[in-house]
Amino acid sequence: MNNILKIGLAVLILVLAYFTYETIAKPIRFQQEKKVRYSAVIKRLKDIRKAETTYKSVYNVYTGSFDTLLNFLKNDSLRLIKKIGQIPDELLDSITEKQAVKMGMIVRDTLYIPVHDSILQKVDIDSLPYVPYTNGAKFKLQAGEIEVSQTKQQVFECKDSKPFDPSQVLKVGSMVEVSTSGNWE
Repeated sequence: MNNILKIGLAVLILVLAYFTYETIAKPIRFQQEKKVRYSAVIKRLKDIRKAETTYKSVYNVYTGSFDTLLNFLKNDSLRLIKKIGQIPDELLDSITEKQAVKMGMIVRDTLYIPVHDSILQKVDIDSLPYVPYTNGAKFKLQAGEIEVSQTKQQVFECKDSKPFDPSQVLKVGSMVEVSTSGNWE
């Protein structure tokens, strides 16, 4: 009877030791996994922010549609004005750049470069709407305008629709204030 009691207590000690270890290790594993996942989500949100701000620089509005944004990234181009030539040092103080263009000292050439090649070269454009480490969950993208000091301002917000930690939802931009910052910054 004494030996059975000793074996039972030994098993109970082992079970309690395992649960104590798991109580400590589980939050550590969660934080490590969260760090990896959130790093990937933040990178994706930064890419979306870059795409949205470029879209706004061309069309003067943000878009609330990933289809529109992806079409822009894949098929549109940005205008780049290249300046060839320069004003000689001895004339720098006496003529403006506009006058130098008229005189032929400076020539301007307009080039068009694909959006994707200029802002997101190493990004898979088709994966942009999807939250990393989820099975196809999409970011929530919104765009609109708000009034600030009697002036209409364009705004957008992109939010993680399936956060790893529901108490910390990552997002970039805001629908209530003029901001393109991420809430992790």
